[in-house]
This record gives sequence, C-alpha cells and structure tokens, in this order.
Amino acid sequence: MRNEPTATTGLGRRHRRLSDEETRERMLRAAIDMINRTGLTVSLDHIRFEDVIRDADVARSTAYRHWPYRDLFFSDLIKELARTATPGIVADEVALIRKIVTEHEDWLRTAERRHALILELIRQLALLDFRNVLASPGWRTYLALRATFSGLANGELRDQVQAALTQAEADHNALVAKAWKQIAGVLGYRPRPQVAADFSTLATLLSASMHGLVLAALATPDLATQVIVASPPGAAGQEPWSLPALAMANIAMAFLEPDPDTEWNDDRMTMIHDALDDWSGRP
Repeated sequence: MRNEPTATTGLGRRHRRLSDEETRERMLRAAIDMINRTGLTVSLDHIRFEDVIRDADVARSTAYRHWPYRDLFFSDLIKELARTATPGIVADEVALIRKIVTEHEDWLRTAERRHALILELIRQLALLDFRNVLASPGWRTYLALRATFSGLANGELRDQVQAALTQAEADHNALVAKAWKQIAGVLGYRPRPQVAADFSTLATLLSASMHGLVLAALATPDLATQVIVASPPGAAGQEPWSLPALAMANIAMAFLEPDPDTEWNDDRMTMIHDALDDWSGRP
C-alpha cells in the first residue's frame, strides 16, 4: 500500500486545528454523506479520499496524519457505516397513529372494533414505513452494506463489520419491539402464550420481512405500488392493502391476541390519550 499523491490540490488552506476525534468524525460523516448520495459499491472506488477531505473541511495534513494510507481510512469507514447502519424509526409514524386513533376513537369501545383498529394501523403504518425505507438514502446504504458484506475478505475487518452490523440490527429491532409493545399494551393486546415468543421475536420477523420487500422492490419497482383490495380477518371492510401491510398484518396477528386482563373503561380511554400525547412529545 502507498499514500495517494501529495500534489497541491488547493486543500492546503489554513484550518482551525482540529482534534483527532473531530477530524475522524468530520471525515467519516462526509464520506457517509457521499455514499448516501451516490450509492455503495463493494470497492468504494467512487469515493476519493481527497474529495472527502474537501467536504469534511479538515486540513489535508491532519487527515493524512490520522490515516497515513487510504486503505486505513476506508477500513474505518466500512466499520462506521456498519455501526450506524440502521436509521431510527420514522417520526411521522407517531402523527399517523394519533390521526388514525382519533378518527376511529369509537372503535375502542368493543373488542371486535379494537381488532379492526389494529389492522387499520398496520395497513397504513406499513405502507408509510415501506415508502420511507425505499426512499431513504441511509436505508439504501444499509441494505447495500448487508448485501455486499459477504464480499469482504475473511479477517479482522470482516469480523468487526459483522459485529457492528449485528449490534446495529439488534439496536434497531429493540426500538421496533419497544414501539410494538407500547402500541399493543395501550390497545389491550399481548403476545399469544402458545407462540412462546416475545416482542423482540416479532420485531425481528417484521424487520426481515420489510427489508426483503424493499430489496425486491429495488429490482421490481412495481412492487412499490402494488395493492390488493382485501378484507383480512377482523378488518372493518374492503380496503386497498399494500404487500408490506399484508405481510405485517399476518405476522403480527399470528403473535398477538386480546389481553383478557385488560379492563375497558373511561380510565383506559384517558390512558390511551395520555400515551398518544406522550409519544407526540406534548406536555
């Protein structure tokens, strides 16, 4: 391995002296932004070290002192991509949940209608999630990294990337599991005892299904707009269902059932509104 050419590039202008940590953070963030704009390839040949220095607005000498060789930088970049792989849950989800529950508040009064409400939440939320994941540069980078991970040579870097991807996936699934546990609890649902699985298992299956459908839609764009007019068991009526919504509904309803210990009264209705206010970040 050898250094990249050190010819003058106009990047040697004076900078405020940055700490090693600031340099590292700026450089990696600039490179990740580039990848999110242009896409990820196995070799990363389309990302030039000099361009990263310019976009990060760090001193060229500082960058080369931190990473004497280009390969060292790209090893750190791959590990950082893996560590920060999965973006958070879409903020618009909370607003949509609140809207649906408010519009169908009368459905909370009976067990049959509560089941229909959960299905309506799934029908609309799954489509929102699918569209956001499909359009998100960050998610595209994550999915590309997962797909190309096997192309890394065996060794320390591959082990570190695998560990980082595993942790990122676990962190994301924990967020999904927490969200489902909160929503199910508010609406009086629990995991079916006979399934012998918790919300973490449900989150893992839901995430895997969503990722698979997104990858399929990247190759077959028609999947992103395909809908089926259907009425899954317990739904309020015939509605257009996206493929992600049908998948999510079938997985979720196989895991969840009404909690027989839940009492439905005015206090319960107040609790639901308080939870929605809390999720919305309102006082």
